This record gives sequence, structure tokens and C-alpha cells, in this order.
Amino acid sequence: MGLDEDKVLLNNLIESNGSIPERNHNKVVISLVNVDKETVRPYNIRNVQLKDGSYTDINPSEKYNLYVLISSNFSDYNETLKFLDAILLFFQRNPCLDGRTHSNIPEGVSKLEYEVEKISHNEMHNLWTAMGAKYQPSMLYKVRLITVQSAETIATRSAVTQQENNVIQ
Repeated sequence: MGLDEDKVLLNNLIESNGSIPERNHNKVVISLVNVDKETVRPYNIRNVQLKDGSYTDINPSEKYNLYVLISSNFSDYNETLKFLDAILLFFQRNPCLDGRTHSNIPEGVSKLEYEVEKISHNEMHNLWTAMGAKYQPSMLYKVRLITVQSAETIATRSAVTQQENNVIQ
């Protein structure tokens, strides 16, 4: 695209006073619009073996889905559509980003899986209305299964090192 500046930023669409942030002008804006706990799959691994052979109880990890709205906010409508098309193509080519291919993935996150969240015209209208913003061409993406794991140990137990069977008659 031959760009001389960054055109993508993470920001809210509307300031608390109802105005559009100046930084959003002629940019693609990524906004977090919802966080949803994944409840479909079990992730209840509570015991982890330590290097010394003992076990520690930890809280089970939790998985979350993030919903991000990616909107194209340019003065020229043709530019708006051109950048929205570039967004669609990027996520079509890269439905999964991981630390091996993208160095900006945060430590502790193995990968980010993106999928288009299909919503109706009315749902999109309601989303923009709830944010207090005027509609801009946009796509809603679901970032699947972000894992959150507390490092806090609940208890530590020694491993079973000996088995003994005694039969009493």
C-alpha cells in the first residue's frame, strides 16, 4: 500500500465526552467490545508435577474469547473500503497468529485464532448504538481461547513413591 505512517491503532471509538478521538482520523481502529468466558470445553487440569516429583494444586486455567471491532475510519470513502478490504485479506491469509510467525504476540499466549463473527444488520446497528458512535464500515472478529492461568499455588503434595498391598485374613 506504500504507507509512510502506521494506519492501525488500538483505541476506543468514542471518548467519554461523546467526541471522536482525533487519533482515529484516517486510521483503522481496533476496539475491544466484549470478553466472553469459554464454557464449552473442559480445561480443569488442577495437578501439575514439579521437577522434584511432587505435585502442586493450582486453579484451573480459564479460556476467554475476545470480540474486537475493526473499523475503517477515513475521510475518503474509497480509502475506507480499501483498508477494510486489506483487513479482510489479512485475516483470511492469517486466521491464526503465533509467536513463531509474529513477534508481537504477548508472552504466555501460544496463539491467537481469529474468525469473523457473523452478526446481522440489526445486531451491528445495536453494537454501534450501544457504543454511542456513528457507524463506520467495520468487521467484528472473535479472538478465540485466550488462556488465563494464575501462578498461585493452592497446595503442594508429595508424589506416591511406594506401593504396598497388605492382605488381612
